[in-house]
Amino acid sequence: MATVAAERIGRLRASEIRLVIAASSLGTIFEWYDFFIYGTLASIIGRTFFPATSPTVELLYSLAGFAVGFGFRPLGAVLFGYFGDKLGRKYTFLITITVMGLATAAVGFVPSAAQIGHAAPVILILLRILQGLALGGEYGGAAIYVAEHARADKRGYYTSFIQGSVAGGFILSLGVVLLTQAVLGKEAWDAWGWRVPFVFSLLLLAVSLWMRLKLNESPVFRAIKEAGTTSRNPLKETFTHPGNKRRLLVALFGIAAGLTVIWYTAMFQVLYFLQNAMKLDPTVAQVLVGIGAGAGLIFFVLFGWLSDRVGRKTPIVIGYALTLILLFPIFGIMGRAANPDLAAAATRAPVVVGGQSCAYSPFAKVQATECGQALDMLTKRGVPYTVNRELTGVIIGDVRTSAGRYPTETELDASLKAAGYRLEKTHPQGSGVAIILLGILALSALSGATYGPVAALLSELFPARIRYSSMSIPYHIGTGYFGGFLPFVSQYIVAKTGNPYAGLWYTWAVVAMALVVTLVWLRKDDLRALDEA
Repeated sequence: MATVAAERIGRLRASEIRLVIAASSLGTIFEWYDFFIYGTLASIIGRTFFPATSPTVELLYSLAGFAVGFGFRPLGAVLFGYFGDKLGRKYTFLITITVMGLATAAVGFVPSAAQIGHAAPVILILLRILQGLALGGEYGGAAIYVAEHARADKRGYYTSFIQGSVAGGFILSLGVVLLTQAVLGKEAWDAWGWRVPFVFSLLLLAVSLWMRLKLNESPVFRAIKEAGTTSRNPLKETFTHPGNKRRLLVALFGIAAGLTVIWYTAMFQVLYFLQNAMKLDPTVAQVLVGIGAGAGLIFFVLFGWLSDRVGRKTPIVIGYALTLILLFPIFGIMGRAANPDLAAAATRAPVVVGGQSCAYSPFAKVQATECGQALDMLTKRGVPYTVNRELTGVIIGDVRTSAGRYPTETELDASLKAAGYRLEKTHPQGSGVAIILLGILALSALSGATYGPVAALLSELFPARIRYSSMSIPYHIGTGYFGGFLPFVSQYIVAKTGNPYAGLWYTWAVVAMALVVTLVWLRKDDLRALDEA
């Protein structure tokens, strides 16, 4: 079988390889576009389907819905991994992209909560579940399909385009949103235009199906099928194949968890940080993140290519280590560049809230105590604070906002303004823009180092007969739970603590775990020839 597959790969023309990469990559871009358009429009989805008394709560509910899709990705990996190992790579990812495209377009037609009440968020969550199931089968299929067409010395380079396609889906989602806003105008966009990017998925689905229907099954899977060595039960064999349990754990906790929190931090965390904490105009923030992410795509290809020469493990380990060192400094630099007045005010006149009973719940409609109400007002305004239970009231710098009591909203706004806090939406100047873009590029480089080699590494980690299942299950558990819940968890931490940088500790802790697991348990002899059954 191995000789047959190798001969078929060797006979592939350059034009055939280009078609394989292009069709798989474009399909992956479109499918991740479908998944990410929800996260890109999280604030609008929050107020449309999860109306609440606070924009912070609306955002958190919306991000919880975003996380639900990720939560179902592992189930999709089990389901479509089984079909991918039994029926083939090509037809499985044709099914997944169809489900994804139709579910995404349907979001654009769901009535708002104001129109149909609680049925609106229920329908939305059901569609997110379908998206999660579909995505659970997509990435493994596309990555394996390209890997099984590639020679060993080109595998990291070829599959890096699949890795970059994930970021490409995010960039496309931002581009379509910005273009639609520009064409329709703010009034139409707020009323109904935000639905257009979801419906646009129907066109992307048509293009994806047209391209992928031109493809043949991968040489490796065809050889397995002809030799009669396909797995009878890929799911069972995934957990019983000799040595596979350890490799599954390495793939989950060492690879998938680490790379995905870095990637989501570089994209979504930066976007929410600039929009919410640093008060950048949303359009400006989206443009900056889109430009930075687009320019950073080269790092995915660069490190995929490099992994063909230095090995898969080296760039990933270095990327993890540098992330632990540079994560907080990069965000600190971007924060000061994005809104220097806010950063200066927070340093010059820090806000201290005092009270014996100062509990704060981001989800509560009304806070139980006056101190909690003060924290709620500060959180809504994106103002960082610290709590001192030995004091009573709110102190900004060395000025108490009101004597012997907590301030009203009007009093708080006046005190913040007097202390130099700029709470209106801002537009950074030329040098600030350049620094923000450099920060996003730096994060993209860290993401490229840890993500670029991964499709080749995971494909080589597992035997061909159970590769789709063995690769997809840990990948989507890791990305689904560690990464998918990152926007919600990080924003909750920010809301709870009042510190715009506190959510980064989630990323830091997961990357630290991934570094240890990868260093200790990923072995060179774990990687195998791709045509080994």
